[in-house]
Amino acid sequence: MDDSYKTIEEIAEGYITERKSKFISYIIPVKTEDEVKEILDEYRKKYYNARHVCWAYMLGETREEFRANDDGEPSGTAGRPILGQINSFELTNVLILVVRYFGGTLLGTGGLIKAYKEAAAAAIENAKIVEKTIDDTYVLHFDYPLLNDVMRILHQFEESSWTQNFTETCEMEVTIRQSQSEALFNSLSKIYGVTVVEPQNEGEQ
Repeated sequence: MDDSYKTIEEIAEGYITERKSKFISYIIPVKTEDEVKEILDEYRKKYYNARHVCWAYMLGETREEFRANDDGEPSGTAGRPILGQINSFELTNVLILVVRYFGGTLLGTGGLIKAYKEAAAAAIENAKIVEKTIDDTYVLHFDYPLLNDVMRILHQFEESSWTQNFTETCEMEVTIRQSQSEALFNSLSKIYGVTVVEPQNEGEQ
């Protein structure tokens, strides 16, 4: 089971020139479409005198939500090559935008595709790519005499972590990599007296 994904944590920048046209690229960590819209508005204002601000994004731990935009360039010559680089590096939760200042020479379809691809790649190569896990979280309720049994199982799962709240009874919040989640759930459920609340997806760690 694939329970990890690649993303970035900080903005990175790239820069290339192609026949006097300047291409400034940015890769930016994002998690929602609303974030994307805000960032695009910001960069369009910042580069108000640029000919084009083309972009693509990929969202979701399973990389299920994506869009690409050519911003006036010929169809398929800008957004798609940018998205292609996101896919090549298997990234998600990122927005790449490429600002173009026209240099007076038309690049043609092939030249545009090459330029936007290289500009996107330049930003990615300057970024620090990190791998994150997709985790599940359980809440456990049990009485004190069962604490040792619960802890014995938790220590068998190296990818688990937990917080605890002990009052009259014990409550623990346990986080585990999704690939190990079912095994942990089954093990804990076998302890008579332990209530295990079904997992909630935590997203990233």
